[in-house]
Formats: sequence, structure tokens, C-alpha cells
Amino acid sequence: MKRLRPESRFHLLALAAGAPAVTIAVVLVSRSGLPGVVKWALIVLAIGSWLVGTSALCRGVRFRLRTVSNLLAALREGDYSFRVRGGRQNDALGELVLELNLLAETLRRERYGDVESTALLGKVMAEIDVAVLAFDPEGRLCLINRAGARLLGSEEARLVGRSAHELGLSECLDGPSSRTVVLRFAGEGRYELRRGTFRQQGRPHTLLVLSDVSRALRAEEIAAWQRIIRVLGHELNNSLTPIKSIAASIASLVARDPLPAEWREDVQRGIQVIGSRADALNRLMGSYTKLAKLPPPRVTAVKVSPLVGRVAGLETRLVTRVERGEDVEILADGDQIEQVLINLLRNAVDAALQTRGGVTVGWTTRGGFLEVYIDDEGPGLASTDNLFVPFFTTKEGGSGIGLALSRQIVEAHGGTMSLANRRDRCGCRALVYLPLAAT
Repeated sequence: MKRLRPESRFHLLALAAGAPAVTIAVVLVSRSGLPGVVKWALIVLAIGSWLVGTSALCRGVRFRLRTVSNLLAALREGDYSFRVRGGRQNDALGELVLELNLLAETLRRERYGDVESTALLGKVMAEIDVAVLAFDPEGRLCLINRAGARLLGSEEARLVGRSAHELGLSECLDGPSSRTVVLRFAGEGRYELRRGTFRQQGRPHTLLVLSDVSRALRAEEIAAWQRIIRVLGHELNNSLTPIKSIAASIASLVARDPLPAEWREDVQRGIQVIGSRADALNRLMGSYTKLAKLPPPRVTAVKVSPLVGRVAGLETRLVTRVERGEDVEILADGDQIEQVLINLLRNAVDAALQTRGGVTVGWTTRGGFLEVYIDDEGPGLASTDNLFVPFFTTKEGGSGIGLALSRQIVEAHGGTMSLANRRDRCGCRALVYLPLAAT
């Protein structure tokens, strides 16, 4: 049997609800003493009113439901400007209309916000100089920005839909999600790779971000070479200028005829000066070799307290005050870290002797790191710009590699090192941060 539509069932229920009253009215009228014409007129009026009222009620409900249906259809189609009139409180359908209008307004505001956010995101992706690519679960490109298209040497429309293997990016979808890779597109280059995942339409996608670091690395490499060449050129000129002058003087001396009475002594002194400057150059190159060939650390468990105490005891020019912290261990090459602390402590004592001040060394722990500090009461640092530049020194007779070598050792252990003027008084504070051994 064919089921009735909800509208027909509602109509029948409305008729059934009014049928008892109409039946009673017809019975009462038929049994009354009214004339026959009047009886029939009243019966027709009662039945007609029943039928017309029921039909009007059904049409009203049908109209309200269809209006609500139209509003929902408009929301489904993305048209949030559609509104329904006639909403009022204390009315079931009226309250439904009010809630639907509020829902439409909320969706309209959210859609405008999403559109603006999407436009902003698209603008940012188009303007940033970082390649952003998205791949679907099958490994096919589904999204790429302008920088990515420029990197791959083609238009965005021609790239979308191609596989990672065809694009030469298959290795980027495997392995660690954060690393530096060498890619060959328009020439070879080094890129910083970042990989993540996101879901779109319920399916997992892969987001790939490639940032070209070749230019930055080349710029830093050039700057480093320029600093080294500048320092080496300065040191070479300081030695070659007197060597050239003395050699010219010796050549002029031995060319005289007859030779002066004390020519041998003059030649010997000149040769001694040339030899001393050659030794200085040899030490300079030896220092550079030492800095360039630092061996990797041999990591073992090292107790901090005896290490710092031993370093403080090696300095005999000035009594060093030791502020002991917790009895902790670090995983490090004890010999290399000891050399770092010796270098820093020697510099601190050199500075303190200028002002007849004191030196304090101590340590504490902070967030999984060991913090070793060396405080002096010297004149402080005039400038910190070139402290860690190799061969730069402000000390007479200094090699200029102590601080550079020390920082290289500390960074090889996964730590950091810094020097700064003290805030509480005149002097300098050297800080060394090293990872604590896992407990």
C-alpha cells in the first residue's frame, strides 16, 4: 500500500480533529425544531467551515515549511542573504524561523571571515619567496605557489596533477621531515626542507616547504672569507713590511765597497729580526691550522665540581673564588671543556690584574643546561663585535684564536658561549651553557 505524504497525513489529522465537533453540530441541528431550509443551511455552513478552515490551516503550515525549506536550500547553496519573515516568540514555527535567521547571519559572518582569510593566505603564499607545495595521498601535486612554480621552472597550471617523481621531489616526501637537501633544478642548490601533513575533504595530504639556503650560505661564506683574509692580510703586512725594509737595508749594506767596519753585526741583527718575524708568521699559521682541525669531542660523563676546581687551581697569578653549585654531570670531552675554561679564566685574570680586582668562577643549572660563569672585576669590554673573529685580539702578543676556538668547542658539544659586561659592577662575565647528562 502506498504511504501517504506527510502533508496528506497532516490534512487528514486536521480533518479528524474537527470531525467530532462537526458531527455533534450536525446532529443537534437536525434534531432541532428549525425549518428544513435553515437546518440544511446550518449543516452546509458547519461542514463548509470545517473543510475550509482545515484547508487554510494546512496551506499555512505548508507555506511556512516550504519557506523554511527554501531558506535551508539557500544556505546549502552558499546564499546567506536569504531571510524568512514572520518569526516571533511563543510560537513553535516562529521560533524556528528566528533561529534559522540567526543561523544564516552567523554563517554569513563566518563565510566573509573565511573568504578574507583565504584571500590573505593566498596573497601571502603568492608573495613569499619560499616554495610551498601540497601533494595528495597518491603523491600528485595539488597545490603550488608562485615561488614553487618558479623553482620548478614551469607554470602552476602545468605542474598541478603531476607526480612527485616526475617533478624530481620524490626523495623530499620520505626521510626526516626537517633537514637540508641538495636538489638539482636550474642548477644545484641547497634547500631547507620542512614537511607536514593536513587533511582536505577527509583525505590526508602532505605539505612541503622548500627554502633556498644556498644564497645565504654563500653570503655567509664570503663574509667569513673576507674577515679571515682581512685579518691575515693585516698580520702578514705587519710582518712583511719590516722584513722588506730590513732586507733592503742589508742589500744596501753589503753592496758598499768597502764594507763598513760593523757590517757583520748589522747583518746579524737584521737576520735575527727577519727570523723572529718569520717565526711569528709560522705561529700565526699554526694557530689557524689548530682552529681549522679541531678534533671531534670524545664524550664521557664528566663531573662538574672537580673539573671547575681543577681549572681554578691551575691559575697561580691570582686566587680565584669558586662558587660551587649542584653536584651534576655533563656528557662532554673533559679535556676540551677544561681547555675552554682555562682560556676564559686566563682572560679574566688578565683583565682583573689591570685593575687589581678579583675573579669568581661558579656554576648553576637552568632548564636542563649547565651554566658556568666566570666573573672578573677588570675594565670590561670596549666592544663585543669582533670577540669571536679568528686572529682578532686586543692583547699584546695574543694569537686571537682563544675565544674562537673555545666557542667552536662549546658549540661542538651542543652548547653556547657568550661574553658581556657585567651590570652590577665594572668587569666582564663569560657564560658557557652545556647540556646536562640525562638522569
